[in-house]
Amino acid sequence: MQPNAKKKFVIQILSLSLIRLLFLAVMMLGVTFAASRINQPLAIPEGKQAKGVTVVALQSLDKNVPPKKPEKTSTADCDKKVECVLHPIILKAADLHQIDPALIKAIIMAESGYKIRAISKRGAKGLMQLMPQTAQALGVTDVFNPTENISGGVRYFKQLVNQFDGDIKLALAAYNAGSRKVRHYNGIPPFKATKYYIKKVFKYYNLYKNQMTGKLGKA
Repeated sequence: MQPNAKKKFVIQILSLSLIRLLFLAVMMLGVTFAASRINQPLAIPEGKQAKGVTVVALQSLDKNVPPKKPEKTSTADCDKKVECVLHPIILKAADLHQIDPALIKAIIMAESGYKIRAISKRGAKGLMQLMPQTAQALGVTDVFNPTENISGGVRYFKQLVNQFDGDIKLALAAYNAGSRKVRHYNGIPPFKATKYYIKKVFKYYNLYKNQMTGKLGKA
């Protein structure tokens, strides 16, 4: 082999070896970089989440770190309760007719459970379960309107309180069974339903009274 040809051959061999070394070095760097990214969380820019995918707060994917539990949402959020929405209406009617608002809340709970469109088997309607004849006499045109129903119901209860000389139990008995029954028996009628109703109202009354007193104490 000529000296020049031998020299060219050696240069070609060295060049190929150098290229192979560079290729292996690049491959090793790539593998090392990929391995370092495996344990890193996937960050999704805010507002770029794909539809149908729930994005959890970023946290380490290390198996040794327990996942964070989602925070519980309080179900006692007052702003979401019907009672709180109706609270101003109840206060206004109670103040107008000088009736304890806690008692009005108790009557509503016992009568309808705060269901605005409640209808009984006897045909009583709305939050305070006004009978059609009673609603008409009170001037209530829409029994399912909370303001009209509560205003009319409180006014009617006030009439019963006055009729029975301020006796709340007799007024409740009359609200449930009718004033005629109360007068006929000269007291609370001997009906299980009426007795249970009065007991239930007073149970709720004590709860609401304590609740409202507690809020005033914290204010």
